[in-house]
Amino acid sequence: MTRVLVVEDDPQLVRALVINMQARHYGVDAAPDGTTALRLAAARQPDVVVLDLGLPDMDGVEVIKALRGWTRTPILVLSARRASEEKVAALDAGADDYITKPFSMDELLARLRAAVRRTEAVPLAPETTVVTTDDFTVDLLAKKAGRDGHDIRLTPTEWHLLEILVSNPGRLVTQKQLLQEVWGPTYATKTNYLRVYMAQLRRKLEPDPAHPRYLITEPGMGYRFET
Repeated sequence: MTRVLVVEDDPQLVRALVINMQARHYGVDAAPDGTTALRLAAARQPDVVVLDLGLPDMDGVEVIKALRGWTRTPILVLSARRASEEKVAALDAGADDYITKPFSMDELLARLRAAVRRTEAVPLAPETTVVTTDDFTVDLLAKKAGRDGHDIRLTPTEWHLLEILVSNPGRLVTQKQLLQEVWGPTYATKTNYLRVYMAQLRRKLEPDPAHPRYLITEPGMGYRFET
């Protein structure tokens, strides 16, 4: 049974989450504050954490940082904080996804299922690290992309961006993470670089660049590769 740790101080919301998750055969533990959450996480080893940021004893970002000190368990943030900087701070701290309140229960459960699928996926052997979509393939070892048996010409920068996104399928990668990884720490705020290069990647990879299917923008936060 997949175990979910819900970290939330609103009893009514906790009850709704527990009922909906248990109805779908998840095991659920609940913590009303960060201290209890960290204790339960260590003792129960959850498969996924659903975390509010506005906790009574500590900020949720501190909980994320503490968890990331010892576990890669997926963390889904569920918060009323809508400012881009708040979202980016949580994602940079190590959260895997961010959902704002009020939210759709169906969306939350879909994101939860996606997080579980990513943890259950068996890593490909190094010699078979090829990602295949309906429109193109990406060979991470050979460092090339192709379509219909022909290589797609990518610049080193385009490839580096694609490699990071494809290596984190379904996971939101922040603008700051991409900029620092590809261009270096001094470029962490140069979001115009990302817009230009992501547009170039979409023109080369997407069947309809104006309506991307694979390289998805999360406004104000970053990008996600969807297979």
